[in-house]
Amino acid sequence: MKETGKINYVEMPSRDLEATKRFFGDAFGWSFIDYGPEYVSIENAGLDGGFFKSDKVATTDHGSVLVVLLSTDLEATLEKVELSGGKIVKDIFTFPGGRRFHFNDPNGNEYAVWSEPKV
Repeated sequence: MKETGKINYVEMPSRDLEATKRFFGDAFGWSFIDYGPEYVSIENAGLDGGFFKSDKVATTDHGSVLVVLLSTDLEATLEKVELSGGKIVKDIFTFPGGRRFHFNDPNGNEYAVWSEPKV
């Protein structure tokens, strides 16, 4: 059930919506619904959201919020991100609570993928 005040939707910039759809479809199995030439919504991503046409990029160096995805096999996900055209900007590292890496999508937007610690 949707609740007032809860995060409900995330929108991210995309220089090239077709490249964005290919990358996230290949790397993470997301699907999309096109809403004209400047917007696409995300399906099967765990949280509702979309990409809007923009020449800007979202990176933590520019003060952006960081979207963090979950993985049950961090090494396999890193490989899939690279094979799909993503660029690893921070290799796998440990932090309190787990491990993660950061990558840029083909548009230059920064994301992270994390997993719980191996036991």
